Amino acid sequence: MKNIFFVFLGFVLFSNGAFAQLKAVKYTDGNQKLNGLSIAPKKGSKTKPGILILPAWKGIDTHSKQSAEKLSTMGYYAFVADIYGEGNYPTNTQEAGKQAGFYKNNVADYQRRIQLALDQLVKAGANPDNIVVIGYCFGGTGALEAARVGMKIQGAVSFHGGLGRDATRVNNPIAAKILVLHGADDPYVPVAEVTAFQQEMRDTKADWEMIYYADAVHAFTEPEAGNDNSKGAAYNEKAAKRSWERMNSFLKEVLK
Repeated sequence: MKNIFFVFLGFVLFSNGAFAQLKAVKYTDGNQKLNGLSIAPKKGSKTKPGILILPAWKGIDTHSKQSAEKLSTMGYYAFVADIYGEGNYPTNTQEAGKQAGFYKNNVADYQRRIQLALDQLVKAGANPDNIVVIGYCFGGTGALEAARVGMKIQGAVSFHGGLGRDATRVNNPIAAKILVLHGADDPYVPVAEVTAFQQEMRDTKADWEMIYYADAVHAFTEPEAGNDNSKGAAYNEKAAKRSWERMNSFLKEVLK
């Protein structure tokens, strides 16, 4: 019931104007209807930088909407991607795990949904040569996939995202700059996965950086995750603030 309540609360807040600046955008992947959210920068810029936001495993949520609005005030075009599509939105953790698991195991489908959202960000006004992808949890994995597959982006930022990939895949050179913001005590990303990721970054000659946050577990940017680290996922205010600030400096570095 708690998860259903949060989904409903997010819908109510959006409907009642809490996210009035966000514009609903309908697009498709074949016959699948998708519903993203777009927002223009509060202040104009000749370089028109854009940020694609990939939500966590439950899909578009309050946190991803808040991130879009904050980025708008910072001068960025922002688009929140809909990975799952109509009829597939999870209402509990079991459904979220099933949906996210499908895309992790069918990475080409995940990559295609990310690219379609990236196209919508450009259609909204962002400069196609001046874009960064950021993602939370499941979305963090997607941000790394955007870089791995060579999408036209300047950088990728993963907040407490999964780092793993199929070991049989060929390592292609990664042109986009990579920033991984990681909970030092995240139990959902084993040491072997971290080690393999770091070796992948070396093998692909990537320009990468990985920052660990003390006493932080999975989902440390998500207030709705509660504050009990023993559950493996919990909000950490200090880590959330520090990681956002680091992302901000990264954006200033890689975007024109």
